Amino acid sequence: MNDTKYVCIHGHFYQPPRENPWLEAIELQDSARPFHDWNERISYECYEPNTASRILAEDGDITDITNNYSKISFNFGPTLLSWLEKYEPDVYKSILKADEESQKNFSGHGSAMAQAFGHIIMPLANLRDKHTQVVWGIRDFEYRFKRKPEGMWLPEAAVDTESLEVLAEHGIKFTLLAPRQARRVRKIGQTQWMDVSGDRVDPKMPYICRLPSGKSIVLFFYDGPISQDVAFKGILKNGRDFANRFLDNFTHESDYQPQLVHIATDGESYGHHHRHGDMALAYCIHYLESQGLARITNYGEYLSKFPPTYEAEIFENSSWSCVHGVERWRSDCGCNTGGRPGWNQLWRDPLRKSLDWLRDELVKIYEKEAGLLLRKPWQARNAYMDILLQRSKNRMEGFIKTHASRDLSKEEKIKVIKLLEMQRHAMLMYTSCGWFFDEISGIETIQVIMYASRAIQLAEEVTSRKLEKDFITLLEKAPSNQPEYGNAAQIYEVYVKPARLDLLKVGVHYAITSLFEDYPDNLPIYSYIFKSEVYDRLEAGIQKLVIGIAKVHSTITWEESEVSFVVLYLGQHTVIANAMENMPDELFSAMHSKIRKAFLRSEVAEIIHLMEGYFGPQRYSLFHLSKDEQRRVLGQIMQTTLQEIENSFRQIYEHNYHMMNLMNNAQAPLPSVFKTTVEFILNADIRRLFEDEHVNLDDLQRLTEEVERWSVKLEPDRVGYVITKKMNVLMNQLLINPRNTERLRYILEIFKQLKKLPLNLDIWMIQNLYFSVGDKYLKEMQKAANHGDASSSKWLTYFSELGDELEIKASRLI
Repeated sequence: MNDTKYVCIHGHFYQPPRENPWLEAIELQDSARPFHDWNERISYECYEPNTASRILAEDGDITDITNNYSKISFNFGPTLLSWLEKYEPDVYKSILKADEESQKNFSGHGSAMAQAFGHIIMPLANLRDKHTQVVWGIRDFEYRFKRKPEGMWLPEAAVDTESLEVLAEHGIKFTLLAPRQARRVRKIGQTQWMDVSGDRVDPKMPYICRLPSGKSIVLFFYDGPISQDVAFKGILKNGRDFANRFLDNFTHESDYQPQLVHIATDGESYGHHHRHGDMALAYCIHYLESQGLARITNYGEYLSKFPPTYEAEIFENSSWSCVHGVERWRSDCGCNTGGRPGWNQLWRDPLRKSLDWLRDELVKIYEKEAGLLLRKPWQARNAYMDILLQRSKNRMEGFIKTHASRDLSKEEKIKVIKLLEMQRHAMLMYTSCGWFFDEISGIETIQVIMYASRAIQLAEEVTSRKLEKDFITLLEKAPSNQPEYGNAAQIYEVYVKPARLDLLKVGVHYAITSLFEDYPDNLPIYSYIFKSEVYDRLEAGIQKLVIGIAKVHSTITWEESEVSFVVLYLGQHTVIANAMENMPDELFSAMHSKIRKAFLRSEVAEIIHLMEGYFGPQRYSLFHLSKDEQRRVLGQIMQTTLQEIENSFRQIYEHNYHMMNLMNNAQAPLPSVFKTTVEFILNADIRRLFEDEHVNLDDLQRLTEEVERWSVKLEPDRVGYVITKKMNVLMNQLLINPRNTERLRYILEIFKQLKKLPLNLDIWMIQNLYFSVGDKYLKEMQKAANHGDASSSKWLTYFSELGDELEIKASRLI
C-alpha cells in the first residue's frame, strides 16, 4: 500500500426542508412521481443505494456489496437526517453505522462532518444567527453520531472570517472550501505571502487559518477539476476511470512527501444526478484499495497524521457555487440554473431585504416578549435544539423550568413555545435554495416565504404588532419573470395565504376527513391531536352528514381550541362544511337538532340554509384539505366506481375468452377493447396474487402463461411494487429462518416464474437480503454438506440457483 498517496472523497448530502410549516410534514409533490415527494425519490435513487452499493465482476455479476458512507467523508443536512430518521429508518441507521465503521477504518476518526443547521448563507447572516446555526448543527450531530464533530460543512461553502471565528469558538477543527476561495498562502514561520487567487492553491495539503481573535481553524481546499468532472462531466460512467483520475493528480516530485488528492461534490451525484453513480464510487474505492494504489482516508485522520505546514487566508464572502462570491443569494449576479431566455433574478435583492426587515422586527418582538418570561432568551434559543430533536411534553416542561425567569402559567408557556418557534421559522426562511434558482415563483422560494408567513403568524399571536401587511408591501418590489404573477406579493396571495392554517382550519380538516374514516376518540393528524367531544353521523343512501365538536391540540405549540362543525356529503366529490370555534353549548344544541331533522327529511336546501345561518357564509370543501388527504379521500370515493369498472371488465373477459383465444390462435388482431380488457384483468389478478399471504405457484404459472400468450404490458408502478414488496417479505422470512430449505425452494420457484414476466423488478433489497443470508450461513451449510448432510446439499443447490436469478454468484460469497 502506498504510504504517501492519500485519497479523500467528500459528499455533501442535503435536501432543503420541504415540510409545510403548519403541518410539519411534506405534502404530496406530483413532480416527484411515482414517489410521494422529492426526499423519497432522491433517497431511493441515492441515499439508499449508497448504503449497499454493488461491486461487479467482469461478467456483470455482483461480487460484493459495500456501504459507501464508511469509506468516504460526508455530511448530511440536519433537516434531511431528521426526515430520514422518521421515514427511512433503515437508511438512517446505515448512515450512523457507517460513521462507526469509518472510525475503525481511519484511526478513530469518523467520516461524518457536521453542518450549519439550516443551510443559510453564513456570511449574509447576523452574528447571533451564525452562533445558533453552528450550535444547532453541533447538537444535532452529537445526538445522532454520539460524538463531537471534528469538521463542519458551511452551506454552499460560503465563508467569511466571522463565520470561521464562530466555528473555532465552538470547537470545530476544520472546514472544507473551494480552491477559488483561497486568497494567499505562506509556509508557517515565513513572512512572505504567495498569491494563489484564481484556483492556484495547492489542494494536496491542509492549511491553518489564523483568526483575528487568536484562534485558528484548518482549511482544506478541494481539487476543483476532479470535482467538476464528477458533478458535470460524466466521470462516474466508469469506476476505474474515476480512480485513475485521482492517481493522475499525484505529483511524482513529491514521492516521499504525503499528498492528499480530495474532492467535494453534492452527494446526490452518486445516484440521483448520475444513475449508478454509487457503483462507480464503490468500484473506485475498491480498485484503489485492492491494488494498493493509494490510501483512502478522511480529513480527521489525515489532519492527525500530517498537520498543516502552510497557512492560508480566504477571500471574504466567497462560496463554491457563485463565482461572484455570495451574490447569488442577494443580487442578479448572472449565476442561475439555465432558466428561460430573457429571465433575470432581480427579485433576489428585494426578497432578501424583505426577510431581513422581518428578521429584525421579529428580534424586537422576541427580545421584548421573551425577556419577560426567560432569563436569557438567546441562550434559550440555542438550547431549543434539544427540544427539536426529541419533542415531548415532559422535555418541554423541563426546558421551560430551566430557562424561565419564574413559574409560568399555561398561557405563558404556550407563549414561550410560540416565540421559540417564531425564531426557528425566522431562520428557516433563509434556506439558501430560496435564491439559488431562476424564478421567485419556484417551489424553493415559495417554501422560504411560507416559513416567513408562519413566523409572522406566530408573532401576531403573541403580540399586538401586525407584520403581514408591511411584509407584503415589501414583497411587491420583488418582480417575477412570470407575467401572470407580477411580483412576490401576488405569489404570496396565490400560494402562501391559502396554505396558512389556524386551529379552526385544522378542525375543518378533521371534520371532513372523518366522513371517510372510523375515527377513534383521540386521533393524531400531522402535528395535531383531535379529541372528539360530540360526533353524530347520519347516512341516507350516498348522502352523509356529520355534526360534532372536537378539541384540537397542537403538539408543537400546545395551543388548543374547541371546534364545532357540520359536514354534508352529497356524493362524488361534493362536500360542504362549516365550522366555528367555541360555539356556545345552547347554540350548538339548537343547530344540531334542526340540521339533524332536516337531513332525516332529506331537505338538502334547508340543511345548507341552516349551516349558513349558524356558521356564516364561509364554506369549506375537499380542496381545503392537504394534498395527501385530498388524494386519499378521492381514492376512497373512487373505490366503489373502480370496483364496478373491474366487474364490467371481468364479465367481458370471461364471456369472450374463448372467442379472443380463437382470434389469437388465428393471429387475428384483437379489437382494442378486448386487448384493454385482458391487460386490465391480468394486471389486477397478478397484483392480488402477490397481495395474498401465500403466493400460489400454480396460479402464478397460469398467469405468467396468460401474460405471455396475450403479450400483456404489466404496470411497473402498481404490479412491480406489489411483487417487490412481497419478495422482500419472503426474503426477510428466509433471513430469520435461513435453514428452511422448502422456503428457499419456494422463493426460487417464484423467481423462475417472475423471470418470464415483462417486468423490470426492483431487486435491490432482495439482493441485499440474499447477501446477508450467504454471509451468515453459507459457510456453515457448505461445511455440513461436505460432511454428507443431504439437506444442506439441497439447500446449497437452491441457494446457488437463486443467486443466478439475482445475478449473484454464490461461490463468490464464501
